[in-house]
Formats: sequence, C-alpha cells, structure tokens
Amino acid sequence: MEREGYIAEPAIATAVYLARTMRKPLLVEGEAGVGKTEIAKVLARMLDTELIRLQCYEGIDVNTALYEWNYQRQLLRLRIAGADGREPVETEQMIFSRDCLLERPLLRAITRREGPPVLLIDEIDRADDGFEAFLLEILSDFQVTIPELGPIAATHVPYVVLTSNRTREVGDALRRRCFYLYVEHPSLEKEIRIIRARVPEVIGELAREVAAVMQALRARRLHKAPGVAETLDWTRALVALRQDRLDVDTVEETLGCVLKDHHDVEDLTAQDVESLLAQARSPSADA
Repeated sequence: MEREGYIAEPAIATAVYLARTMRKPLLVEGEAGVGKTEIAKVLARMLDTELIRLQCYEGIDVNTALYEWNYQRQLLRLRIAGADGREPVETEQMIFSRDCLLERPLLRAITRREGPPVLLIDEIDRADDGFEAFLLEILSDFQVTIPELGPIAATHVPYVVLTSNRTREVGDALRRRCFYLYVEHPSLEKEIRIIRARVPEVIGELAREVAAVMQALRARRLHKAPGVAETLDWTRALVALRQDRLDVDTVEETLGCVLKDHHDVEDLTAQDVESLLAQARSPSADA
C-alpha cells in the first residue's frame, strides 16, 4: 500500500490483505477525513482494476444503485413489435431483456467481464435501513435479483469496501457479512510520512510543522475537525506559495485550506495561531 502512497499501520494492511485474499467485504469506520475512501482507491490501483463507486445518501434507492430500464429503447422495441405483429409474450421478452437495462454501480460491479473490480460503497451510514437490507443479498451471495429477469450472479466476485462515518449505527446483519476496520486520525509521525509520500516536493521543516499544527488543531473543540485531505491540500498550497516554514501571517492567510466552518475560523485568534506554532516547534511535539 505504501508504494501506492498510502501509509498504513499493520492492522490496516492486514485487514486489506485478508479482505482481498478471502474476498470478504471490508467495513471501514472512522471520522470523516481519516482516509477510509482512500483504502478502496489504493486497493484498485494495487490490483490494477476499475474502481466502481456507489455514493450513498438519504433516500438512495434501487434504481440509483442497481439498474434502471432504458425506457426509450423499450418504447422503440414496442413500436417495432407492434408493426411486426409479434405475440405479447415475445414482445415482453424483447422489452425486458438485459440489453434494455441501464447498469448502475452495483450491477456493473457484478457483471464486469474484464475481471473483478473494487466496489466502493461509500458512507453507507447515510443510507436508510431498507437500503442496507437490500445490500445483504449482494454482500453474502454476490448476486442480485431483477423481478423481470430473475437472479443475476456475479461474473467475477468484486472486492468490496464499505465506509461509514458513524452518523448512524450500521446494522448487525451487514456487519456480520464484513471484516471490520476502524481508522483513526494519524499520529504525528504517520502524518509526516503521509505528507512526504503524497507531496514529495515539500522542503525544509514544512512537513513536520504542518503535521504538528494539524495535530494541535484536532485537539481543539472544532465544529469540523480537519482530516488528512485538508493536511495535503494545505501542504500543496504552502508549496505553491513557496513556503518552507510556517509563520503567523501565512497560517492566517491559508486557514481556508484547513478549516471549513466559519465558527472555527472566527474562534481561532492570532494568539491561538502563535500558540499553535509554538507548540508545533516545541521539541515535545516530536514525542
């Protein structure tokens, strides 16, 4: 995983290895911004396969996730069947056939012919219980059932990664079908390694100072704690500004890369920034 730019502890690497080897879905939980989605992206790069992503949200339904009928094609075939004088049964077979389906992420993941893809079911906690129950057939049998066509089994069993920000509790039935991994915000040492791996052009003490400030910020009571994505965005912005160290003015001018809530920005005074920088440069920050 590190070759693909993902700095992983042994627990993460082991969970990914087992999920990959045993073809078991991997449920990854943790706060927003800790790198859960990136695990699926890295896995797809490692396997040199397609990443198919299903972004969950409140109200997501089967049509969005699995399939829709191509109504225009069905209507055209219906007109042709009428002109040809075909029997009703034959007409029905023509309009409810596989080539009249519009594949959505789940169906595409199990019917991909080129080989198994990585299926990312992102933020499953945002979907409702009914949709979660709908996923059980796919996660246990790797098949889906379309009423007009019957069950469709996977051509290749996909590698499945589900993520959850824990905005609601994911049900036990789904958990039983998955390996489980909890990801926390990175330690200071790990965050420095992530910065150097993903932004190799960073120079001087910048990587260590950025990581230390991010660690100190997350220790504050914020409306939205910054994640690893914000760390990398901020580092790239500082590199673009040709900075090799942090100072108060630069931090204040680039806070929008880090804090994404105006209350958090307003609450951070100049004295706080000075304190964060002093803390970041303290030898104890390396402890």
